[in-house]
Amino acid sequence: MEPETELAVGVGPWEGPWPAAPHYDPALLADGDRRNVVDQYRYWRLDAIVADLDTRRHPFHVAVENWQHDLNIGTVVRNANAFLAAEVHIVGRRRWNRRGAMVTDRYQHVRHHPDVTEFLEWTRRHDLPLIGIDNLPGARPLESAMLPRRCVLLFGQEGPGLSEPARLACGAVYSIAQYGSTRSINAGVASGIAMHAWIRQYGAVNP
Repeated sequence: MEPETELAVGVGPWEGPWPAAPHYDPALLADGDRRNVVDQYRYWRLDAIVADLDTRRHPFHVAVENWQHDLNIGTVVRNANAFLAAEVHIVGRRRWNRRGAMVTDRYQHVRHHPDVTEFLEWTRRHDLPLIGIDNLPGARPLESAMLPRRCVLLFGQEGPGLSEPARLACGAVYSIAQYGSTRSINAGVASGIAMHAWIRQYGAVNP
């Protein structure tokens, strides 16, 4: 059996005369661009990519509580980048495992809040309704929800879920339908499902 051949990610050095536009990175043009970015951003400088994303970010935010050093936050950040969320808010511990983000945190705005009180004050200042995503008793089904266009989708700590102060501050709490034996799904997975629910309502087909 022949060994599997690893496919090269990205593109090699630029062939032909270099483009003169300022968003191109001379180092990437010379050495190639092996980053995990869409083709539109090949050879672009990091700050130029972020600036371009900022012109078309969606008006929903994502927040996750981090009281026990949740290992799923990296996945939440990666999902937020994929669905072009305005910001990711980490409530609680500042430290989080960035491996799951696969360097997408370089392109995604991430804001830290030391506690729920400070986070709730921020949402009130920006007039953003808080939408909880958790399988709590009384939660309504996400599948039939009409989410606000401007909002914060809030996810609890993996395991215990939303803290009581966060839950009480939510204008609504929605749960994701499950059909197997497990009582909960991974918080990173739940974040992707909830963000896509928002995209289905408001996102462009071809952003």
